[in-house]
Amino acid sequence: MPPPAARAYPLRTARGDFAVVDHPAAPDAEQRGVALMLPGFTGSKEDFRLLHEPLAARGYRTVAVDGRGQYESDGPAEDESAYAQPELAKDVLAQAEALGGGPLHLFGHSLGGQIARAAVLLDHSPFVSLTLMSSGPAQISPPQQDRVKLLRDALAVMSMADVWVAMEAMGPPEDVGGPALGVGGRDHLRRRWMGNKPAQLIATGRQLCTEPDRVAELAALPLPFHVLSGAVDDTWPVPLLDEMAERLHARRSVVADAEHSPNVDQPLPTARAIAGFWDTVGR
Repeated sequence: MPPPAARAYPLRTARGDFAVVDHPAAPDAEQRGVALMLPGFTGSKEDFRLLHEPLAARGYRTVAVDGRGQYESDGPAEDESAYAQPELAKDVLAQAEALGGGPLHLFGHSLGGQIARAAVLLDHSPFVSLTLMSSGPAQISPPQQDRVKLLRDALAVMSMADVWVAMEAMGPPEDVGGPALGVGGRDHLRRRWMGNKPAQLIATGRQLCTEPDRVAELAALPLPFHVLSGAVDDTWPVPLLDEMAERLHARRSVVADAEHSPNVDQPLPTARAIAGFWDTVGR
């Protein structure tokens, strides 16, 4: 369930409808801006549930979105070309346009960070900053590539329901299915899994395993950057994220006692780090 002040609705854009959770800034806080938040692989807008209220208290409206073919946003079940990274980047630009109300802070977790990067490389003008949370410069680590390849191979020959059963047999649902961890219990995780389109998982899984290093292109943009992570990350090793931040001349935040999903592991310190960066932008 979204926080009490949040509203869940379909955001209507020129590229279709996208399911969002939209949380207003606290009415007694200085209204500081709006953020568009993109989840990771096998994730959803619910992954940011624990961040909305502390960011609202700092004066930020936050809009978390399910991407095309993710959970509650529709998309083709079998056409992988619909999920090519440039298409997903254009979706983000359409979402930004639909939100209106001036420039946005763009925030992406894991796969969502790489899609956010592709979006600003297409057109950075709608955005005043980019935060990459647990999202690295290029492809994911070899062990995670093996894990994602196993998932892609399974999806090619099995139904979503059968793959879920197989994942449960391998361990707790929170620990299987890709780099991104989720918020919620087993029923939510299964419902979310079943809402994903297989073609989206196959296509974006391939992207994670083949993504080139585009940090130099990104660094050339006139945007402030923030690289945020937990203290441990097995998807992109922390030293690699440190190096990326240096190449971007980015603000660097490391959340103690957190791993690949600091938004889940340590939401309050994560929210403080996010808002601390946003507070500096344009001031």
